Amino acid sequence: MADASLSRNELEQYLLQSLNMALGSLIQGETSYTNSFDCRIQDDGFLFLPRLPAGYIIDDDLYQKIFLIANAALYPEYTLLKQNSAYFVPLKAHDIHVKRGLFFPWKKGISERLIIPDLESFASEMTDHLIPIMKNLSIDYDKVTSIAIAGNSGSGKSYVLTYFLSLLKRMSQLIIVDPKFDTPSRWAREHQIAVIHPQENRSKSDFVSEINENLSRCLQLIQKRQAILYDNPAQQFEHLTIVIDEVLALSEGVNKTIKEAFFSLLSQIALLGRATKVHLLLVSQRFDHTSIPISVREQLNVLIQIGNINKKTTQFLFPDLDPEGIVIPIGKGTGLIQIIDNEHPYQVLPLLCPTYYTKKGIVSE
Repeated sequence: MADASLSRNELEQYLLQSLNMALGSLIQGETSYTNSFDCRIQDDGFLFLPRLPAGYIIDDDLYQKIFLIANAALYPEYTLLKQNSAYFVPLKAHDIHVKRGLFFPWKKGISERLIIPDLESFASEMTDHLIPIMKNLSIDYDKVTSIAIAGNSGSGKSYVLTYFLSLLKRMSQLIIVDPKFDTPSRWAREHQIAVIHPQENRSKSDFVSEINENLSRCLQLIQKRQAILYDNPAQQFEHLTIVIDEVLALSEGVNKTIKEAFFSLLSQIALLGRATKVHLLLVSQRFDHTSIPISVREQLNVLIQIGNINKKTTQFLFPDLDPEGIVIPIGKGTGLIQIIDNEHPYQVLPLLCPTYYTKKGIVSE
């Protein structure tokens, strides 16, 4: 039940009326009044039930049009979860005319932002490996492979990264790479954590070589842990997170051999690190093939895109997604998130990053 004043039957009728009025010319005037289609509310979404044969084509275009209509009609009681293509489901019916439906999964309510008065005390109160992202949405770090945070300049990437660092420091060892010697370095100085950053009188290739040496040691650790797991598959390890800010800045203008070594090490860590609790947390304006190898992108299972959301900005982290119709709140630190594990649906959700307060001078406005 969406509302105390709206029963399931009333919600079905409201949705049907919205579809009858809006679909119009797309399905040549066929409506529920002529028994051309119906809809049915379920706990986890609703079904659009076409009656076949029909005078309209049941395809991806129709599915996305229904999504646009229903998502607006149901907001803010429900958030429809965007699908990449038409989601057909078989129905238990004896009549072949109505043995299939289009399913539109939803979650109750809309995304809500966490407000954290004191980030340090909030982080210290966390007793497990959960990272709260929004109200009613958390990440279990034991199930994270690697994380990507993408967004244009000024979108709030550093703010989001600082939040992750503050929570990760209590549950993971950290190796921080900061090519810009900026926000992550100030945060690390505050928490006495070493940072790999550029130094005067050193070339960029020399800097990336130092990063490669650290990544190589991480790969050796992975291999040692794999050998332990071979004999004891239940062995638990401490998390190790390799944090790289502005990945794109590392891969541009570097000696080809060193860049290839960097990409190779990233790929091996991304592919082998999951079972051994070694993770990547990567931040970049974009994640195209020049910033990270495709094999690394395929291993990312927490995807965050903040700032301006359109087909162009989502093409790398969400290549199959058309963001049209997803209601994204206005404000800093908003965008999209996808968590790919066995607990969350694979759909992309509107994101409102937590608002928090921390010591002055760490995060630049």
